[in-house]
Amino acid sequence: MNKYKKLILAFGALLIAVTTTAQNQQSPYSRYGHGVLGDYATSMQRNMGGVGIAMTGGRQINVMNPASYAGIDSLTLLWDIGLDLTQMKSSETVNGEKKTGKAFGGGLDYLTMQFPITKYMGGSIGLVPYSSVGYSFGGEINDNNGDKNGETSFVGEGGINELYIGVAGRLFKGFNLGANFAYQFGTTKNDSYIYGTDGASALFEQTMEIRDWNMTLGAQYTMNFRQKHRVTLGVTYSPEKDFHGKTWGISYDVNQSSSTTEAPDTLAYTKLNGGYSKPNSFGAGVSYTFKDKLTVETDFTYQQWSKARYDGLKDSKGNTVSSACTFDDRWKFAAGVQYVPQTRGAYFKRVAYRCGGFFTHDYMMVPDKKSNLHNVREYGITAGFGLPTVGTKTIINLGFEYRHRAAHPASNLVSENYFNITLGINFNEFAFWQNKIK
Repeated sequence: MNKYKKLILAFGALLIAVTTTAQNQQSPYSRYGHGVLGDYATSMQRNMGGVGIAMTGGRQINVMNPASYAGIDSLTLLWDIGLDLTQMKSSETVNGEKKTGKAFGGGLDYLTMQFPITKYMGGSIGLVPYSSVGYSFGGEINDNNGDKNGETSFVGEGGINELYIGVAGRLFKGFNLGANFAYQFGTTKNDSYIYGTDGASALFEQTMEIRDWNMTLGAQYTMNFRQKHRVTLGVTYSPEKDFHGKTWGISYDVNQSSSTTEAPDTLAYTKLNGGYSKPNSFGAGVSYTFKDKLTVETDFTYQQWSKARYDGLKDSKGNTVSSACTFDDRWKFAAGVQYVPQTRGAYFKRVAYRCGGFFTHDYMMVPDKKSNLHNVREYGITAGFGLPTVGTKTIINLGFEYRHRAAHPASNLVSENYFNITLGINFNEFAFWQNKIK
């Protein structure tokens, strides 16, 4: 099969993936801002705590740092498909009573492909998540005397995806530069229901539609010592820019078949450009490899969300129908280890054993009942295996994650515990080899 036919099949698979991608995050905190952000980590990288900025090698696709694409072998074509299964258990204290809940999610997480361009250049295309929204919760409305006079219900869904193409080149020995250029698309919906004790009920729905572009730049420098030791330094940067698209809100009387808004031009409607933005994002990492058996990496990422804009909505009369969001800077520290006993030999000696952990100071600021804002924080531990397949270079990446997410320092807000199973299949084949006719 020639290389052009393979690339056509690749783009066809991506188009199918666009229509089947499932947002798998289920969290009440995804109601704020653009939802829960992703970090472009593949299943293999999630096994190691989500590291990847300084990760090199030509057998695993690394979207986190596009400079890594230059390391692919000139005869190799890589595919990586990731699936995710999540169970979330939540707890919250309401009026002195502890309430618990469960939610499940899962589906296609990402689809990526990497290919050689020249001996010193490589490229990648793929579909990866940027953010995810998914929640359903509610509560009572009480008057000043503490008596119940209604109920509320909040439901949200959707997310932002990125369809990217990346390229990287080796400028000189050990030093690679790369860039990802992405088309961002997706729609999020946030519904707020109010049910009064007198039988009246209403719905306010805000929809945001993203149609935009994004860019990530990366660099890696690798140093070899005594043929057994290798150290790689990596950096990434994504520039600040306005989001493009539109957002609108509309109110409904749920007891009636028609909207309470009489004419479309009275809807709360605005373009995102100028009122909604993403921040500068920086990343740095260092990895150490010994004899291609032991790899240790640490990463740090920093995103200036406190400088990003997320305006509220106003109707045609200037009335506020949706308040603005306040953000905090997001930063994350991650560390991971991989150990492969032998590159050849008995099966379990060729298995890659991985573990890692991370801590995230998130960008979301959530209010309590007194409207005090609290930052959301998350930490987790991960473990997994890279399972080689018999007779091929394909690797099956199986991983397990525990994550804890909660607002700090508010102990009366929702606390979440996640148990994730990740499955990635990394296909490795000789793409452009042609047998000679004898």
